[in-house]
Amino acid sequence: MPRRLWPILALLLAVLASMAWLFPDPRTRLFSITGEERLIPQLRGLVQWAFRWTRPLPRTADDVAVTYTDLPPFGVNTFLEQEVEPEKRARSLQMIADAGFHWIRQSFPWYDIEIHGKGDFEDRRHEPYRSAWDKYDNIVALTEQYGLAIIARLEAPPAWSRHDGNARGAFGPPDNIADYGDYVSAVAERYRGRIRFYQIWNEPNIYPEWGNQPVDPVAYTELLCLAYARIKAVDPQAVIISGAMAPTAELGTWNPAYAGNNLMDVIFLQRMYDAGAGACFDVMAVNDYMLWSGPTDHRMRPTQNQINFSRPLWVRDVMVANGDAHKPIWISEMNSNAAPEGIEARYGRVTLEQQARYAPLAYERIQREWPWAGVTTVWFFKRASDAERDQPFYYFRMVEPDFTPLPIYDSLSAYLNTLQPTLYAGNHQETSWQLHYAGAWDDVADPAAVLGQYRATTMPGATVTFTWEGRSLTLTPGPDVGTVRVTDSAGHSRDLSLSGAPVALSRHLRAQRETLTLTVLDGTLSLDALLVR
Repeated sequence: MPRRLWPILALLLAVLASMAWLFPDPRTRLFSITGEERLIPQLRGLVQWAFRWTRPLPRTADDVAVTYTDLPPFGVNTFLEQEVEPEKRARSLQMIADAGFHWIRQSFPWYDIEIHGKGDFEDRRHEPYRSAWDKYDNIVALTEQYGLAIIARLEAPPAWSRHDGNARGAFGPPDNIADYGDYVSAVAERYRGRIRFYQIWNEPNIYPEWGNQPVDPVAYTELLCLAYARIKAVDPQAVIISGAMAPTAELGTWNPAYAGNNLMDVIFLQRMYDAGAGACFDVMAVNDYMLWSGPTDHRMRPTQNQINFSRPLWVRDVMVANGDAHKPIWISEMNSNAAPEGIEARYGRVTLEQQARYAPLAYERIQREWPWAGVTTVWFFKRASDAERDQPFYYFRMVEPDFTPLPIYDSLSAYLNTLQPTLYAGNHQETSWQLHYAGAWDDVADPAAVLGQYRATTMPGATVTFTWEGRSLTLTPGPDVGTVRVTDSAGHSRDLSLSGAPVALSRHLRAQRETLTLTVLDGTLSLDALLVR
């Protein structure tokens, strides 16, 4: 460091020490900036955070309207296919629904559906023989019974699809990707109208998930585009989610320590775009773990090996640069690892109390700061047995194999069941899950509208109610004319005339939270978008 910077550094350290003295509680001291709970890491983290302004920061286009961010964002990963008894699948889904989740992310592994050969959907691994679909039909039916929605992971080829079988592991791509296309088409055909969201592979930018061989963004793009075309041909309403990018800063070089290679998520994604992937997905997916710090870590170090929770901002930057600002990021796996002492801290190490505290904070940060982020699924609900209790992976669980809930299950259940849905900064659609409608409303297709449609009513007395937090709230209505009454939390009201132009609903000098109700007085009340700043 140049000597001329030493006085500046000394002053910064003095300021940090003063802050530490003023805020002695280790749970709040600079935690909201660094995600660190101990003093020395907090001080180091604050210096790193301060110096982020010395480099370009990601462009996230927070005011742009983004598709598929209007859905309830709370989900959890499941391994229901590994539960032998249907009763245990049902009990899992009951607990997931009771906790307040809306989604499960569930694998439909190719090797477990087209098991013995091409076009063979019979399971002959045990007697009596049965349809390989039976288990998955049961999972889909139970999910519907408990009011949940499925994100179906389409992955894991059978051994017969590769010339060397499973020699490269269970996740290597098939020799003929047309076989994969037939499999995804068969799944979409069977569950058309029941499953809408399909994810194509998982973590294709790291070697274990690409068959323990060099990762290949061009080959993955070819696979993704084939799956996109085949599923859309069967079900045009299907939504295609990319394979979740693994957060890594490695640059694709061969690492002899684990005989493999990983490629930085943002580089892998750019090479996907270069290969034409932009036309082959509706939702970009990432995995976002709290590996070595908490969810409030705002440091932006894209090439550092110590990956933190802010990683999706760099992925968003690549999407914006490639003209995909209107597409969302969904977070496929989110959690911290509560491995006990004696278990390798491969994914970091937190206490059960920290794990339980961090997960709601992660959801809260995503809602408050990332308006382009949609569904986030916690990794993971439970395993069928404790056979993996000697593996770090096992300690992401929310519930024990015998269904005993861990603190993270209880904390997320309390959070989700008491949550006040709120519109934070960003461009929100008329279909957003935070809005509550009463009366008769219609969705109106209009190519001139934001994202192609708006919602309208001519019923006097019909209402829409929502809570928002910020400094300004602007309504973009549809093209219709009408008069609406705006009533705030304190009962104050004013009448507005709508004529198709954006109109300010509320403004404050400082950010604050309030609940508004819009009531139709005359003509048409239409909503196209709500912009919070």
